Amino acid sequence: MTADPKEPRAFFGRRKGHPLRDGQAALFETLLPQLALDLKHPAPADLRTLFATPVNDVRMEIGFGGGEHLIAQATQHPDMGFIGVEPFVNGMAKALAAIDAAGLRNIRLHFADAAVLLPWLPPASLARIDLLYPDPWHKRRHWKRRFVQTESLQALARLVRAGGEFRFATDIPHYAGWTLARVLRSPDFAWTAQTAADWREPWPGFVRTRYEAKAIREGRTPAYFIFRKDAAAGTHSAR
Repeated sequence: MTADPKEPRAFFGRRKGHPLRDGQAALFETLLPQLALDLKHPAPADLRTLFATPVNDVRMEIGFGGGEHLIAQATQHPDMGFIGVEPFVNGMAKALAAIDAAGLRNIRLHFADAAVLLPWLPPASLARIDLLYPDPWHKRRHWKRRFVQTESLQALARLVRAGGEFRFATDIPHYAGWTLARVLRSPDFAWTAQTAADWREPWPGFVRTRYEAKAIREGRTPAYFIFRKDAAAGTHSAR
């Protein structure tokens, strides 16, 4: 899927790294068309109908990287549907290989920027959204490209059902503070932490990604946040 100049502002940079192996490239031609969401047609009112197997609810992971967390969650929760969003070729290739090897039927994919997908999804259609280790865009002039912005939080709030959650992890202290500041100003989400351990330790069921392992080896300390959608909050239009 190529970017359209009229599409919403992207939050990601380059799309390809190392050359793909033959088997990985083949999965882009065979498996990805079966799993890719078709944004040319309206989304179903009930996202559970998107999956080849019956599911009780639907979650989304934005920017799943190598897919370690997404694949583990889909394996551990076969009764849950998962939408994985990843614009990078190599990350998508790893996920496709893992999905194929495990025969998973409860994952759909979006091979492009999340900014294109969010307006397509129906309101209150997701139980949870995960954003793990997004690009921190370190330089001040690039902060506007960080995924977490007031507008993007409004878009997520439109999609998460009442009582659902937005989960965020980062190893960059400035991005952690940036995100907290914006969520605490949000009328839609509430930070669930009661003690320091609630954000210093991963939530139950969290699966460490390769990126997180590298961050810890290099001396960076991850932070883990759970924000709950207020049942009394209104929703904002992302359009």
